[in-house]
Parts: sequence; C-alpha cells; structure tokens
Amino acid sequence: MSRARIRLATAAAAAALAVGTLPAASASATASAAPAAGAGFRHHLRADAIRQIPLQGAVNVRDIGGYRTYTGGQVRQGLVYRSDALSKLTAADLTTVSGLGLTKVVDFRIPMELQYDGADKLPPGLSATSRPVSDLGLYGTLVGAISSGDPVKQEQMLGGGRAEAYMRDIYRTFVTSPENRAQFAATLREIADGGQGPLLFHCTSGKDRTGWMSYVLLRALAVPEDAAGRDYLASNTFRAAYDAQLRAGLKQSGRMQNPDLLIPLQEVRQDYLDSATAQLEADYGSFYGYLTDGLGLDLRTLARLQNKMVR
Repeated sequence: MSRARIRLATAAAAAALAVGTLPAASASATASAAPAAGAGFRHHLRADAIRQIPLQGAVNVRDIGGYRTYTGGQVRQGLVYRSDALSKLTAADLTTVSGLGLTKVVDFRIPMELQYDGADKLPPGLSATSRPVSDLGLYGTLVGAISSGDPVKQEQMLGGGRAEAYMRDIYRTFVTSPENRAQFAATLREIADGGQGPLLFHCTSGKDRTGWMSYVLLRALAVPEDAAGRDYLASNTFRAAYDAQLRAGLKQSGRMQNPDLLIPLQEVRQDYLDSATAQLEADYGSFYGYLTDGLGLDLRTLARLQNKMVR
C-alpha cells in the first residue's frame, strides 16, 4: 500500500472516530459510562420511557417504544429499535441483539462509511438492508480536515460556525431530497406492515439520520412534539462520554490540535432539528403534509402504523 493510501486510510479511520466509531479495544470503556447517564435521563422523563439496550460495541441503542400519545395510548415496546453503527459488536453484544428478535436491520450509512467503518455484525441469519441517506459529503469533509493535520485548515473548514451551518444544511436535505425522503418512507412502510417483525434502523452515530427517522416516526404515532424532541436530544446524553474520549484520542494522536471543532458535528441540537421542521413546513405546510405529500404515505398506511405501534 502506498504512503498516500495509508495516510488516507488513517484519516478515514480518524473521521470514523469523530462521528462515532471506536476501535473495539476502547469501545467497552466508553460504553460502560452510557447506561448510568441513560438511567438518569430515564428518571427525569417519568412516564416517557427511553429504553437503552446496553452494548459494548455501540452506545446509542434504544427501544423507540414507551412514549405516551395525544390519544392516551402508549407506543409499544419491542417492535422498533434505533441505534448507532453495529460494526463493532462483541460476542456478548450479539447475544443481546439476538434476544431482541430482530427480523430486519436498516442501515442509513453511505458507501464511504461502510467502506471504512465496516458492515454490521449481526446474529446468524440476519443481514442489513442498505438504505443510504446522504450526509452531504460530511464524512469526506472530515477525512479531508483530519488528514490535513493542519490546525489552520481545520479551523477554516469547521470553525466560525461552519460546522453548525453544515449540520443545518444536512437536516434540510432530509426534507428536500427526493432520494432521502424515499428511504425514510420505505422504512416507515415496513414498520407499518403487520407482517414485519421487530425492526432496527441506524446510521453511524445513531443521532442525525436515525434521529430524524425516530422523530418522524414518533410524531406520526401522535407522540407530542416535545416528547419526540426529547428522544432526539437524548443522543447527547448517551454519547457524551464516548464522544469526549474520541476527541481526547484525536488530540493525543496529534491529528487535531483543537478537536472541540468536532463538537457541533458530534452533538444533536435543537436548531438542527428546527432546520428540518421549518423546511417541511415551508415545503408541505405541516407535519401531516410532509407525511402524505413528502413521504407519500396514504391514510391506510398511517392507520396501519397506529394500529401496530400504539396500544
């Protein structure tokens, strides 16, 4: 392998670190901090349960169920899960995942992420369905920033509010891109299918593409907007210790002098979510318009989704 190729692979590995992928040797240390933080978050949610699935090789794995709806119902548990990438699961993790009874895993990562992060590790007989949702080149941008090793260039690429603006643009494309809408719509149709067993969807960090999919699903199930928003923001709680270690590793390795430039890319923020919801209102007039006109979901599909997912 040429030196240039080695440098690119190293930078790509560092970019994977930045957006939430750890080598297996250090994953367990960071994952161990997540359940305690998650437990505290669940306590403050009272009736709205956030059920974390504690794993060593992934830190943002949760059951989407447990939330109360406007109609007095509750979203069923054990049917839909959200997570970060599953490429670093341990043997013990696979046993835990097997116990979820999953019949489908949907992977929103783009090919470049799969190339460098690796395919999901899943129980025998289960393989992921690739359903890529665009990151507007974020992964490639991270590779370029980190591979430069130049703090001035990194500041020029990510500092001064540029990283935050990048994230808001990504969220808008969840609404404006026909290809992205098609991927989210296909996943919702599968969830609504009465013959579909337990399903899990994920991206790399389980917070942006996965966060939007979860938010849309919960809103479609008549979960109040503030509760759906809390589920979205909970990624910060589950990922905090993990992401801090990633930044420390990048600084220690000399790849980044100021790894805090990555914080806007590692976190979820209300204004990112607001960028997407403002876009859907501008394009479709309302959340319901986004579901029907934007995602192409008919009333029968939405009714099936309610009947299956809410008790």
